[in-house]
Amino acid sequence: MMTNVKVNCVSCFKEDLDKDTIALNKKLLGKEIEHFYCMECLAEYLNTSTEELLEKIEQFKEDGCTLFK
Repeated sequence: MMTNVKVNCVSCFKEDLDKDTIALNKKLLGKEIEHFYCMECLAEYLNTSTEELLEKIEQFKEDGCTLFK
């Protein structure tokens, strides 16, 4: 688990991604990934919208996904 490590977007280099964005990357791209996308770049990469990704985060939280604690 990464603690107190600043994670930046691999695509646009946005700095200090929030924990939900990091968790969503792991949930959708695999727990072992080493490079992360910001919400906007992840949406583009997955050909979806940021709104849909935000809805997915809430859904995963409601489902009790441990990545979103």
